[in-house]
Amino acid sequence: MSRVAGSPVLSEKAARQSTDVSFLADGGELGAMMRAFDWSDSPLGPPYHWSQALKTTVGMLLAAQAQIVLFWGPDFVALYNDAYAPGIGANHPRALGRPAIENWGELWDDLEPLLAGVRRTRTTFAAKDRPFYVERHGYGETSYWDVSYSAIPDDDGSVGGVLCIVSETSERVRGETQLRASEARYRELNATLEQRVAERTAERHLLATIVETTDGQIQALDLDYRWLAINASCADAYGRIFGKWPKVGDSLHEFLADRPEHLAAATAIWSRALGGEAFTTIEEFGDPRFDRRVYEMRFEALRAPDGTRIGAFLTGTDVTDRLEEQARLAQAEEALRHAQKMEAMGQLTGGVAHDFNNLLTPIVGLLDMFQRKGIGGEREHRLIAGAAQAAERAKTLVQRLLAFARRQPLQAVPVNISRLVAEMGDLISSTTGPQIQVTVDTPEGLPEAMADPNQVEMAILNLSVNARDAMPDGGKLCISAKARRVERAHESGLMPGTYVCISVADTGIGMDEDTLAHAVEPFFSTKGVGQGTGLGLSMVHGLASQLGGALTIRSAVGAGTTVELWLPVSQVTAGAIATVSQPKLQPLPAGTALLVDDEPLVRMSTAEMLSELGYRVVEAASAEDALQRVREGLRPNLLITDHLMPGMSGTDLGRILRNQYPELQILVVSGYANSEGITPDLSRLTKPFRSDELAASLANLTKVTH
Repeated sequence: MSRVAGSPVLSEKAARQSTDVSFLADGGELGAMMRAFDWSDSPLGPPYHWSQALKTTVGMLLAAQAQIVLFWGPDFVALYNDAYAPGIGANHPRALGRPAIENWGELWDDLEPLLAGVRRTRTTFAAKDRPFYVERHGYGETSYWDVSYSAIPDDDGSVGGVLCIVSETSERVRGETQLRASEARYRELNATLEQRVAERTAERHLLATIVETTDGQIQALDLDYRWLAINASCADAYGRIFGKWPKVGDSLHEFLADRPEHLAAATAIWSRALGGEAFTTIEEFGDPRFDRRVYEMRFEALRAPDGTRIGAFLTGTDVTDRLEEQARLAQAEEALRHAQKMEAMGQLTGGVAHDFNNLLTPIVGLLDMFQRKGIGGEREHRLIAGAAQAAERAKTLVQRLLAFARRQPLQAVPVNISRLVAEMGDLISSTTGPQIQVTVDTPEGLPEAMADPNQVEMAILNLSVNARDAMPDGGKLCISAKARRVERAHESGLMPGTYVCISVADTGIGMDEDTLAHAVEPFFSTKGVGQGTGLGLSMVHGLASQLGGALTIRSAVGAGTTVELWLPVSQVTAGAIATVSQPKLQPLPAGTALLVDDEPLVRMSTAEMLSELGYRVVEAASAEDALQRVREGLRPNLLITDHLMPGMSGTDLGRILRNQYPELQILVVSGYANSEGITPDLSRLTKPFRSDELAASLANLTKVTH
């Protein structure tokens, strides 16, 4: 049911939605263009209505250096980044946000089956130097591309679109075609040389012209490693990587005499060709003081008219740029796969945590009741206390799952990190033990960070325990904090700005590259069975991300580990945050409580708590059932409802009943720890909870109402 017109809560929600385009913030010119773009005519609609999968994918492609275009939905609506825009010429920017057929019409019969095939089969299509006929500069031309088309799942698991990571190779393909043509002409001339003795002079002029004008690198050495021939392109390549240019008659040994290691590499490869071997190889050459380049080279024996071997020659191509582009393409594909994996794991852990909270609620409630009523003898008391302790550990585990999924509730306020870290020194020292030398370095004058102090303390303690476990024979642990300025292209991926960086550095055993690559994944642990949950680093990573910060790790085997927690600097002072005193629990008023939850065990335990607090409880298994009870004449004083239920949500139920009965007290209970979908005017309580926590929430309701 929609809110009444003029509702301030609806205005606040609409305002938040209208600015929910943070994934476009670091997207270069195209990101800025998308933020200012009029999306009313696009099939996609405005960006804040896009699915999470589409937002995540667009945020990734805008930040990438590779050429990437995303065709989304059944109409293949085009979204692309700065690197891709020049490749479509005059079609940019009109192609942005429009169905592909409108701007790729001349090759649609070729392109559409490829996109449709990937969308239908979910199978990646990849090709090297694939030709496409395009009209991007006002005329038609055949272009060549290395392409990788991959299916991108939408939030519901269906294929949302096709991500195309491409690299135009037209210039290289045409160059190689010309080079092969030149080589073919050269070989033809060489094969018919004996039959054209009379035309030898003219042919030599023609051959020299071809060799000098081609972009390919051509050179020939005799059996004594002296240059018989070298074209300008090849001589310039030597000049680029060694700072000097060889000429016909020079000795390779003398040319590289001042660089013994480079001479050894060059003579090793030339000796094979001068020995009569024909082969193709790709090698890197060059003095780092000048340049290092990678060349693809074809070596063949050089023979006199009578067949005698007199040397060898090569034809080469500089492939450095092509290999770098292929590496960037592979890096972009790996980044996409990692982003998709982490997003899927976050959704999974968040859902599992919700189910665990529903399961824990009746367990925690029942054990709490047993303890309060003192049921059983001394042995039973110990057993119940042990079970309650295990339930609290399970609750903590769920909180860590939610931290990784970035769904734990955070009370972000300006925090004096210097004071917080300094006050934790004794706790950390007692936790790590006497074998670990703990040093705390937190200078005064640090700017305050915007963070949840309790969660930051838990994060530092987790990192300190990890450091302790990495130093079984003792060592040094240094905890420090500094203000750091982040510029563009920082290793953490943070937005430019000022941050407070908390560093936890140890002298322990360190991590290898494979362990480091998986360190923040949930449940990944190098500790023995029963010695860790594998959620410590993932929790800190999720906390940092949710606060707008980041987590970076540097480690090497035998050299220790440094973990840095980056937190954004607060833009307000601590005094600007109103301090809310904790209310003293007051006797709750008697009355009727309408309890709504689709989980029978949760209803049972919550109803027992409410009865002990003096309420008459009426239970309902759904929001629709609750509304029917009210229509039949029920007039509750208190509504306690689950948030996410089949059909109508508890939040919508609360809105409807509050419009009808403004004096009704409402408490929304959720198995998720985040407050998404719950309006700020509705009080909330997170599952699982004990009787005293429920009473405290109801006491706050009573205080606010009166």
